[in-house]
Amino acid sequence: MKTVKTNPDQTATQLLSPAAAAPTVSGAITADRIQMNLQGRDRDAVLRELVALVIPPQEERMSETLFQALKAREDLCSTCVTEGVAIPHARNALVGMVNKPVLAYGRHQGGVNFGALDGKPVRHFFLLCAPNVREHLLLLAKLARLLNQPAFRRKLDAATLPQQVIDLIRTSEQ
Repeated sequence: MKTVKTNPDQTATQLLSPAAAAPTVSGAITADRIQMNLQGRDRDAVLRELVALVIPPQEERMSETLFQALKAREDLCSTCVTEGVAIPHARNALVGMVNKPVLAYGRHQGGVNFGALDGKPVRHFFLLCAPNVREHLLLLAKLARLLNQPAFRRKLDAATLPQQVIDLIRTSEQ
């Protein structure tokens, strides 16, 4: 995995400047990265299922690297953001692992203990991978904004097909 050197004199504004087109949530997710019925019984099992949506099974080393990065982030502090929703993501951008932002979505029917502050099980998981800090933060903010809307979460609960999830995201982003 490559590392990126950043200039300590750069401000957050410079890092997030619109030099390139801002990524969209709908542009980062595809139907093959959506699992409507996650089976994992604990946090790590769910993380492994989400990783499998993003990294091909034959890329064992890359899968393990991503899993360990996600696990380390969750050990630091849970990525639960609101009622029954988590956005697992590595603490740093996954430079060299992906060349464009990638999102995966998984729903767990019964919910999983994911370290939520309210102690309730988490049912909705959005795994975020980005090639750089700028895109990582922009997508994380956009996704959190969507997930903070009760109507969006209700519609997410009602979706039964991957394409319905994509359509919901696309219409909600506008």
